Amino acid sequence: MTTSERPLRIAYSPCPNDTFVFDALAHGRVPDAPALDVTFADIDVTNGMAERGEPDVLKVSYAVLPYVLDTYALLPCGGALGRGCGPLVLTREEAGTGTGAGAGDAVRPSGGERLSGRTVAVPSERSTAYLLFRLWAAEHVPGGIGEIVVMPFHEIMPAVRDGKVDAGLVIHEARFTYRDYGLHKLADMGEHWEATTGLPIPLGAIIARRSLGAETLDRLAGSIRASVRAAWDDPEASRPYVMEHAQEMDPSVADQHIGLYVNEFTAELGEDGYAAVRALLTRAAAEGLLPPLGPGALDFP
Repeated sequence: MTTSERPLRIAYSPCPNDTFVFDALAHGRVPDAPALDVTFADIDVTNGMAERGEPDVLKVSYAVLPYVLDTYALLPCGGALGRGCGPLVLTREEAGTGTGAGAGDAVRPSGGERLSGRTVAVPSERSTAYLLFRLWAAEHVPGGIGEIVVMPFHEIMPAVRDGKVDAGLVIHEARFTYRDYGLHKLADMGEHWEATTGLPIPLGAIIARRSLGAETLDRLAGSIRASVRAAWDDPEASRPYVMEHAQEMDPSVADQHIGLYVNEFTAELGEDGYAAVRALLTRAAAEGLLPPLGPGALDFP
């Protein structure tokens, strides 16, 4: 950083994948990288920050992109896409039985019928998880969902367990912990997405203010790629930062979380990554869930 530069204000989540990705960059271990002023916030908070045009750089849901791309550019790295890592719809009873017997974790084609007119808890209506859920429900829930209840992510599984809602849409480490609550998987939004598109699942994006200029944006993207490579080269170096912000998460769960969400698409979106983002936003716009993207909206300066 030169003396004339100010630190870039960046907001990302305390989740293990984000702290793993940004550890080297946030701690000055990436040569010639811009300095960062880091704020930790959950994704629903950063989505709102992006819509208000607050920080310079943010981790947001891909679902919020159509609302912010006039101000922010999508960076081609640092985000979360992948395979086998989609949101889950959970219920108290096993799919197809209602008794807790049998292979309840298998995804059953008729499972969506159980949600017709029912109450479903979701972590946000401005999230990629919600878009994937609504695209799935449009095909698999006759007559549509009943009431959608927005609640904090950590409250969803207890609410399903306690019968306060009929089902819950969960993300992140809940893939590894939902059985601890006695819950069962009704459907996997990622499996549905991959089966119908053949593309990876687009979850979280890194965006940066266009007014920073093409040179700074390119430098920032290169620094993020270097931070990802540094984390892969020496995973133990990032562990203190990861566990400091992992909210008492078991280290093995944190490792699973990182393994699922930090992959080749984090280092570079690439052709399949961009295709996945376009497919999600185009499908969602066709269902009336999002405004359509303008030409070239996803282009990196």
